[in-house]
Amino acid sequence: MASAFARQKVKEKDLPVRIISGGTDPANSVHEVVVEAMEEKGFDLSSNEPTFVEPGELDGRDYVITMGCSATGVCPASWGGTDLEWDLDDPGEAGIEKVRKIRDEIESRVDYLLELGLQDSDYKGNTGDENDK
Repeated sequence: MASAFARQKVKEKDLPVRIISGGTDPANSVHEVVVEAMEEKGFDLSSNEPTFVEPGELDGRDYVITMGCSATGVCPASWGGTDLEWDLDDPGEAGIEKVRKIRDEIESRVDYLLELGLQDSDYKGNTGDENDK
């Protein structure tokens, strides 16, 4: 969800931000309830497939945003970026009403980060998905 919102906003605002999306233990498919919730916002995730993020992909990235896990042990030892943890419930284990709340929270956090240009260290600890600048 976060990468869909981020990609749209980066494109709309022509921001110099590169998004890498994936996980350390990706599901086999995007959860149907997530597909449904994102369709309500105009995104078609029905053909998306979760992907694994290799630690080397994170080299040179300024930020790694995680959801429900730490970047510790995932990012290369030489990585000097900032890990922002979004401690949100797993939408795959929730009903549509809960997923809508999670979706809206993710959208709000993506908006906030992109609006600040990913520079505000005060937001650390309050920010899903691995995105990078």
